[in-house]
Amino acid sequence: MKLHGFAISNYYNMVKMVLLEKGMDFEEVLVRPSQNPDYLAHSPMGKVPCLETEHGFLTETSVIIDYLDDLGVGTSFYPQDPFERAKVRELIHYLELYIELPARRLYGDAFFGKPATDEEKAAGRKALEKGFTALLRLAQFNPYIAGSELTYADMYFYFSVGTATRAAKISMGWDAFNEVAGVRGLMTLLAQRDSIRRILADQKASG
Repeated sequence: MKLHGFAISNYYNMVKMVLLEKGMDFEEVLVRPSQNPDYLAHSPMGKVPCLETEHGFLTETSVIIDYLDDLGVGTSFYPQDPFERAKVRELIHYLELYIELPARRLYGDAFFGKPATDEEKAAGRKALEKGFTALLRLAQFNPYIAGSELTYADMYFYFSVGTATRAAKISMGWDAFNEVAGVRGLMTLLAQRDSIRRILADQKASG
C-alpha cells in the first residue's frame, strides 16, 4: 500500500500511526493538497491523505482507518463490544467536528501568517471551549481517552488536540494544553509510543 500525503498533515499522521501500530508494510508518497486533475482522479476533493491499495484509492481518514481495521492485520484498536466500539467512534466524531474543525479557524493566524480578527479569535475560542467541554463529558482518561486500552480515538486525539492547542496558544494565548483537564497527561503518555516518535522524527527530517 502507498500512503499519499505529507508529514505536517495531522490527518495523514493519524493514518500513518495506525499503519505503524499495526506493523503493516507501506510506502509514503509525498503529495500536497492539489486540484490537479491527475490527483483529483485519486482524491476527488484534492485532499490528503489518500491510500493507494491493490484495488484502487481510498480517501477520508475515518474510511481509511476502518478499511485497515477490516483487513484484520495486526491489532485492532476498536473494542470487541459493539457499544464500546460505537463509543470510540463517537469520540472520533467529537474530535473531528468539535475540536479539529473549529481549531482550523485559527490555523491561518497561528501557522501561516494570515492574521485573524479579534472577532474570529473570540468565535474560535468559544467553539473550542464548547467542544472541549463536550469531549470531557465522554472522555475517560483511564489512562487512554476511551478507557484502559489504546484505541483509534487516541490517534485522532494526539493529532487533532495537539494541533488545536498549539494554534490556541499561538493565536489567542490560551494554554488549553495545560488548562483543559486530561489533555497534558494523555498527550504525554501517547508521545512515548514508538509510532509517534517515528512520526515526529520524520516531520523534523522533512523540514
